This record gives sequence, structure tokens and C-alpha cells, in this order.
Amino acid sequence: MAVLSVKNDRFLEDNTTMKIAIFWHRRDIRLTDNAGLYHALRSGLPVLPLFIFDADILGKLQDRADARVTFIHDEVTALNAQLKTLGSGLLLRHGRPLEVFQTLLGEYDIAAVYTNRDYEPTAIARDAAIATLLGGKGIPLHTYKDQVIFEGDEVLKDDGKPYTVFTPYSKKWRAKLESGRTAGGESYFFKPYPTEKYFAHLLPTAPVPLLSLQDIGFQRSKIAIPGKAVASGIIRAYDQTRDFPALHGTSRLGIHFRFGTISIREKAQKANALNQTYLNELIWRDFYAQILQHFPHVASGPFKPQYGHIQWRNNEQEFAAWCAGRTGYPIVDAGMRELNATGFMHNRVRMIVASFLAKHLLIDWSWGEAYFAEKLLDFDLASNNGGWQWAAGCGTDAAPYFRIFSPDAQQARFDGKLAYTRHWVPELGTAAYPKPIVDHKLARERCLAVYKAGLGNAAQE
Repeated sequence: MAVLSVKNDRFLEDNTTMKIAIFWHRRDIRLTDNAGLYHALRSGLPVLPLFIFDADILGKLQDRADARVTFIHDEVTALNAQLKTLGSGLLLRHGRPLEVFQTLLGEYDIAAVYTNRDYEPTAIARDAAIATLLGGKGIPLHTYKDQVIFEGDEVLKDDGKPYTVFTPYSKKWRAKLESGRTAGGESYFFKPYPTEKYFAHLLPTAPVPLLSLQDIGFQRSKIAIPGKAVASGIIRAYDQTRDFPALHGTSRLGIHFRFGTISIREKAQKANALNQTYLNELIWRDFYAQILQHFPHVASGPFKPQYGHIQWRNNEQEFAAWCAGRTGYPIVDAGMRELNATGFMHNRVRMIVASFLAKHLLIDWSWGEAYFAEKLLDFDLASNNGGWQWAAGCGTDAAPYFRIFSPDAQQARFDGKLAYTRHWVPELGTAAYPKPIVDHKLARERCLAVYKAGLGNAAQE
């Protein structure tokens, strides 16, 4: 099919006169190195980019000034500006995706829809419903891998079963990466999709006003979002600095990975060249994503069902103290206050606060998982769920239930000079700071007894 000229005024006035393809942006808010967009642009059809502010997702958010919504709105606005320079534009809609597509079918002559795959259970159900809707009109929904290096079925045991332990998974992951190494030295799996070669295939559109934050029921957040640029020095020294929260030793790219404003292939390639420990963190992303694919029950319960027999205390006052950073354990409180103020928490501290909630306070790990989901800028269901189940001992490759972090020992080891802690807990050492909510030794003994009893009961069934 001939590519439309940007100056095709007749088409600008009436988009229903020619068949088009729609590319549906979701967790891939970028034009470069975008797998699904690349295939859409190469289809031979004029491509209309689409983004939907999903009312099903937005309706569940508690904060009307949620920083993630502000971030997404800023990014799609920037994406639209990029498209304008190419003579095209972004179609922005707000609503339930199925209903949005029902409307679009009446507005455009759609020949195909392209998008990148999402592995969360609700996303899979959503996409299945839309595929059925489109299929009823003879319109295919083409999906592609973009947010991970390897999907669930690409890295399997020799018997074809999924891995549930990280170390052998990571070895097979690395072996597969090596199997794709080209003559030039880089792995085929890092190869970018050259979308820019086909930007002329974008649908020419007249400028259309975008929806504002207010239009979708939100206000602008005051929380600052970390940028996309990361100094190579941070990645090179990652293995030496990543565990110390007072240092700027992590990339803070989580939100950009989450919403695809950066390419996982580009960042994994750089990590492979600069620091294998950092690459390992990206392999963990793939690991947890494939766990969610193969074992979707983890989204609503423990990976190991016997842990469903744990008798949690679920003391609401203690949970409120944990949320507010008022437990009397300085590094726990520093982490929670950092999260509440910035939407970020250092990775080492995430493990400490999660373990404290599940094991010291014996509060159901899913309560903490939900709180993180509400607050974290980089919230990702697979990774958040995997991390919490690891800390509670009930997940894949989890810390055993009898491994109980001592907050004081963690404090001494990773923030011994209290630089991080005093920043977030300035009243430390004064009468204004609360006494410990629980004694570590007693909490440890209680946790061991409760876990042992719960697992014992499970074994008797």
C-alpha cells in the first residue's frame, strides 16, 4: 500500500476513508526500539498510535495526585510532541479498553491492531476480551515481546518445566543470551528494533488537543520523578555500592522500566558490558515475570500453598505504625518515610522492612505488598509480589522462614554511620522518637513458633 503524504488534506479531514493499523501503547511509552510499533510500521498500513488511560486501573488508585499518573501523562504528552514533529499524533482516550475499542471500530476502518504483551493476569484477560471483539470483525490483534529479554517459555528446564529457583534460571538465561551472540560480539537478543526507518508510515493526523490530568480525574503530583539518564559510573560500581542506602549507588530506573520509557534491550546490553551484578537485577525482572506467567495464583496468594496456614496477628495499630515509619526501629522507619515522601525505597531497605512486617509483626505479607503497590513509583506486580513473598518465606526461591533479619544488625552493616537513617528520622535519639514496637528476640521466637505451627498443620492435611 502506498504511504500517505503528510499533506494528504482529504485524509486528515476523514480518517475513515482508508484502512489503518492501530498501535496500542501500554508499558512501552516510547517510539524507539519498540517491538510492536516496529511490526506495525512495517505492515504497509498507515499506523495510528493509541494510548488509553485505563479507567479500570485508575479507578482503583486512592490518591488523586498519584505521581505515577502524572508521570504517564507527562510521558504521553512528550510522545505526542515527538509524533507531531513526524506529521502524526497520539490518539489519547480515557475509559475501559474494551469500550474504547468498541468506539474506535465505529470511527476508523481498522485492518489490524498491534501491541506489546503484558503478563499480568488482569492484562491477559483484558487482551483476550479485546482479541475476541476484534476477531468478530475479522481484525487481528498482533502482540509482541518487548518488556523483558526472555518470556516465560523461552527459558525452561531441560524437561520443559518452568524454573522456580533463581540461580539455575539465571544460568540458563545467560546461556540463552550467549547462544544468540553474533559475529559482531553482541547478542542477537539485544538487537534494537529500528522503528525510525519506518516513521514515514505513521498516520498523518491533524493536531488534536490531549486530555488533561483533570479530564481523567487527577491532579498534578509534587513528587519528583528520577530521570532516564544514568551515569555509567553508577552501573560500573553497582556491585560495590548497591547495598548502602546513604549512597547514590542504584540507577533508580524502575519507573522507566515499568512504563517502558526506556528499552530493556538497550539497558541490558549496557549492563552486560559494565556490571554483571546489575545485569543480574534485570534477570530477576525476567524471573519474576515468568513466575507470574506460569503461576498466576501468586497474584492472590502464596506460591507455596502451605504458607496459607500461617496464623497472622494482623494488628492494625502496628500496621499503621509500620506504614508511618513509627516502629522504633530506625532503619525500618527511615525506609517507610522515604517511601511515603518520595515513592522510592532503596532495595536493601525494602527487604528489611518487608521482613520486619511479616516476621517481627506477623502481619500478612499481602498487606505490605498492597501498601507498596499504592506508594511505589516503580510498582510492578511481578517484582513486587515476588519480593514480598521472598521476604515472607512463602514464594519461589524464598528466604527460609527461619531466616529473620535483625534490623539492628542490618543497620550496623549497611548504614552504620546513620547517614541515611538520620536524614529520614531526624528525631532519632530524642524523646520524640518511639520505643521499639516489639522486642527483636521475642519477635523472632514468636515468628518461628507461628510459622512452624502453620506449616505443621498444612502437612497434616
